[in-house]
Amino acid sequence: MKTHGRIPSSFLLLLGLIAVLLAGGAAHAKLTIEITGGVEGAQPIAVVPFGNIGDARPGVDVAAVVSADLARSGRFAPMSPREMLVTPHREEDIDMRDWQLLSMNSLVVGEISPSPAGGYMINYDLLDVFTGRKLLSGELPSTEKGLRNAAHRIADAVYEELTGEPGVFATRIAYVTSTGRGPKSRVTLRVADADGYNPQTIVDSADPIMSPTWSPDGRRLAYVSFENHQSAIYVQELASGRRERVASYDGMNGSPAFSPDGRKLAMALSKGGNPDIYVLDLGSRQLTQLTDHYAIDTEPAWSPDGSQLLFTSDRGGRPQIYRVPVTGGPAQRVSFEGDYNAAASYSPDGRSLVMVTREGGRFRIVLTDVGGGSRRYLSNGSLDESPGFAPNGSMVIYATQNNGRGVLAVKPIGGGASQRLSQDSGEVREPSWSPLLR
Repeated sequence: MKTHGRIPSSFLLLLGLIAVLLAGGAAHAKLTIEITGGVEGAQPIAVVPFGNIGDARPGVDVAAVVSADLARSGRFAPMSPREMLVTPHREEDIDMRDWQLLSMNSLVVGEISPSPAGGYMINYDLLDVFTGRKLLSGELPSTEKGLRNAAHRIADAVYEELTGEPGVFATRIAYVTSTGRGPKSRVTLRVADADGYNPQTIVDSADPIMSPTWSPDGRRLAYVSFENHQSAIYVQELASGRRERVASYDGMNGSPAFSPDGRKLAMALSKGGNPDIYVLDLGSRQLTQLTDHYAIDTEPAWSPDGSQLLFTSDRGGRPQIYRVPVTGGPAQRVSFEGDYNAAASYSPDGRSLVMVTREGGRFRIVLTDVGGGSRRYLSNGSLDESPGFAPNGSMVIYATQNNGRGVLAVKPIGGGASQRLSQDSGEVREPSWSPLLR
């Protein structure tokens, strides 16, 4: 990807990624999620199969989707329906002693009925088993096609009520995968629900695609495409498919990142020689250069308040994380522990950073506070990369290897079950988690 100057080890990963993208298998199945960690300390909860009223014949088991969502969060241990002594659908039908005997903390019940306007109406309640108090009650309309999304929104509401933080089950994930080998290879940029269902192909190309990133409103993706063997940055609307090439300068065009207000796009360009960090105003098309150094500066990431950009640079001799004000000024080094740190991004609250670090010859994901104090490893693979926070800050998603094949992994920051997202065949890389979709 880099065409100017020497290429330090910080960017060999990017070159290796291109080779991986060109060597995968089929990419048309949904992502399959496997729980890979333990669930110690998870709250016991029962999500009772919802009742169907009248002519309601939903094609999706809404309660099963809600239960699976809560299990994937690492914070809850849903009860299997096979172990339930009774299956009530309304609050008045519940005897809490049944659930107290099973040591449940919380209980979700619900019903699905035909809606006069067409589709369905889903009614649900969340109750505290030990006090009998109703914690949450909701009514949600849905079409047949929208049942999974409705279930995700119910899971989000339950999660937020019990944890105090927004759920991310109704969000989406963008990722890159490939099919075929050599001249027959096809690379795709895809978007799927956070649980791997409903995959959609956004771009299908014979050339590499890299660095997908979401706009703050969740309606657009920016990404790098190597069409015609030249890197260029595109912004594409998901609903219409309309896309626009916003950067195609000589040399490298890479690492796009939307500003928190969605009006600007940070990027790495080598139009002046070595790669530097630039900011493009998407309205006026004014391009502002923020760094000007003989080293390689790349991988910009905005602070949540939009005032600063993190970036990776080897200006100190080895790849490290630096920070520069968006208004301009000298860059300050942020990372000091270890001889390799790259691809950093802020947590949604701005208090933490996640990045790739090298430890004992292995590339792992590490979590630090913004002051560079505490440092905690989140992964233990040999080639883990492309980390990013879930929009509620509770989890980190990244790319890793499983049996020599590229997959995605999700690690809860507070502990609990981890997840691995893969396809039946082919490589999955470059994950990017959407913002909260309300």
